[in-house]
Amino acid sequence: MTTRLTPRLSHHRQDANDEGDGAEKPDEPDPALKSEKLNEDSEGIEKKLADDVQTPYKSAKTFKELGLKQSLLEGIFNVMKFEKPSKIQAETLPMILEPPHRNLIAQAHNGSGKTTCFVLGMLSLADPELKQPQALCICPTRELAIQNLDRTQKMGTFCTGTTYALVVPGQNYSEGIKDQILIGTPGRMADMVRRRKINLEHIRCVVFDEADDMLSRGFRDFSITLLNEIDKKREKKGKECQKILFSATFSEEVREFAISKITKANHIFLRAIDLKIDLIKQYRVPVPSKEAKAEVIKMIFELGDLGQTIIFVRTKESARKLHSQLANEGHKCTSITGDMQPQERDRVIKEFIEGTTRTMIATDVLSRGFDVDNVTLVVNHDVPTERSGNPAYETYLHRVGRTGRFGRKGAAFNLVLGNTENVQLGAITKKYNIPLDDIQWDKEEAILEALEKAGLSAL
Repeated sequence: MTTRLTPRLSHHRQDANDEGDGAEKPDEPDPALKSEKLNEDSEGIEKKLADDVQTPYKSAKTFKELGLKQSLLEGIFNVMKFEKPSKIQAETLPMILEPPHRNLIAQAHNGSGKTTCFVLGMLSLADPELKQPQALCICPTRELAIQNLDRTQKMGTFCTGTTYALVVPGQNYSEGIKDQILIGTPGRMADMVRRRKINLEHIRCVVFDEADDMLSRGFRDFSITLLNEIDKKREKKGKECQKILFSATFSEEVREFAISKITKANHIFLRAIDLKIDLIKQYRVPVPSKEAKAEVIKMIFELGDLGQTIIFVRTKESARKLHSQLANEGHKCTSITGDMQPQERDRVIKEFIEGTTRTMIATDVLSRGFDVDNVTLVVNHDVPTERSGNPAYETYLHRVGRTGRFGRKGAAFNLVLGNTENVQLGAITKKYNIPLDDIQWDKEEAILEALEKAGLSAL
């Protein structure tokens, strides 16, 4: 019987709040890139050790006490310029690195340093003498895979003999992949495994980044089938494969599913109320029309001393319309939507990261993580919603978390049209106990005062 390793993608339903945008479906959240710092509070952490762990792990105060190879320490200190572990790194790196390398299901704030955790896990297990795949990092999107590859290559700068492969659409591996660390997207990974271009016999570590997406209904079958196939091959050798699951958010359903399927695992979870974005000044701006939303954004641009800005919209058509409106007023901006070709998305991302463009309009393909230090403003042109029309609580956290990095200044303006959006935003702010100041949309002095409170006024 042939095992299917093809991701089963969910069918979208029309969003009930697509006001005026026809029958277009909203883009799904895409954990493309990640911000570095929202909150490192350790309160509200729920920690549970695997049943067979006899001695509690000791939190790491320094990287040197983790027993890492000198080549990895050189990458940490000389290339990444890290000085000491973040709180999530201090807690999880001993769990990842200490034999017998137990599985880990971990929830950590965006920007808490979780990428470093699983990158060090993969690099520490890879044997440079064995020219076969030994670690897989599977990401829901191309952009996230590219970023994780970049981080892995930098951290592994001094790991002589260790090589890496990006396994995404557009990359051709007709002769098969012999690199030790593979980072890619589920569809392309599944295709390469099905065509026997990836040998699973030597896989010692599998990472699911943004694991809530990887274990949601869209990619769940692929993820579990892949893990089962690897476990079968490892068991024949009398060995195990370490599974590392990291995500900023876990729904209750996905959390329970992960715990049931990933056994012998250490768990670290955060209470939803502790997923804080309280360093970021947030506002609600009720508007009378969709056109008024564009007017508010223009006013913010004129009055604000801004770094870079991300404006989140619900649909691709909204992105096109807003882009045209802003461009006609002389505001240089770019857009990223789910229907763009990969190469075009890569170009737009690169321009924004390098600062060539200061404003990006995005659907929720970009809501999950975006590693740009200078983003000081997020505008929710449309309140984030699920396909059902219910509030997208976690997406709001991810969107707003694109700003205010490293304790810097940051603000989020929520433009609310009509009762439906007002109720949706109210539900989100109530769930996370977020205080919102209301601003009158057509009063310059009100906008200016809001910018001043956030430290972003140009006057």
